[in-house]
Amino acid sequence: MNARFSGKSVIVAGGTGGLGGAVSLAFRGEGAKVAVTYRSQKEFDALRSAAGPNSSSLEGHRVEVTDEAVVRVLIDEVLAKHGSLDALVNSVGGYAGGVNLWETDPKLFDQMFALNMRSGYVLARATVPVMLKQGHGAIVNIASKAAVDHAAGAAAYAASKAGAVAMMDSLAAELKGTGVRVNSILPSIIDTEINRKVMPKADFAKWPKPEDIARVILFLCSDQAKLIHGAAMPVYGDT
Repeated sequence: MNARFSGKSVIVAGGTGGLGGAVSLAFRGEGAKVAVTYRSQKEFDALRSAAGPNSSSLEGHRVEVTDEAVVRVLIDEVLAKHGSLDALVNSVGGYAGGVNLWETDPKLFDQMFALNMRSGYVLARATVPVMLKQGHGAIVNIASKAAVDHAAGAAAYAASKAGAVAMMDSLAAELKGTGVRVNSILPSIIDTEINRKVMPKADFAKWPKPEDIARVILFLCSDQAKLIHGAAMPVYGDT
């Protein structure tokens, strides 16, 4: 077993979803102590079951990551238990499409920005000071191909993901030379159960697998990627 993260403390926000779950399990498999934020207890229970006999290294926190006060409590709990925070992966997000911009409900528009952009802002506000004090840390924010490929019918989603990439780029510039690294990844359509249900006629073989994307994320969080900072890395598979 590769143990690049043995003894390391990691937070995976949205760590029970199709991609987030794969990231959580990959970190656990490499020796990390993983704190997972989730909304659905059923999904977290399924994740712990998938983790097998070492599921005790997965800690669940039912947290609304757009709520700054709640996130600060989470960070305090992780630090009190583990003494450090070595990596943060934000896989929180949501998708809405199939509607023209002028027909998009304002509540839906705001929801896209809350899930896809505000989540990264709130998490950064809580975690960056901790990492600066340590003198090290890695942050990976999950954006989307839609951040650079702006399709019709997905204006709110594309704008929120593009904004998230720009925000992480600025954060990376602010943190240059501090030992805290920030990167984004831009997946295309991910091969998850829900995406297969929504697009049953698609060629699933072309979609990147969650486990493959997770390997990219762990690489970016590892010392092997110590020279990579401020990147927005495409992970498109054959799409």
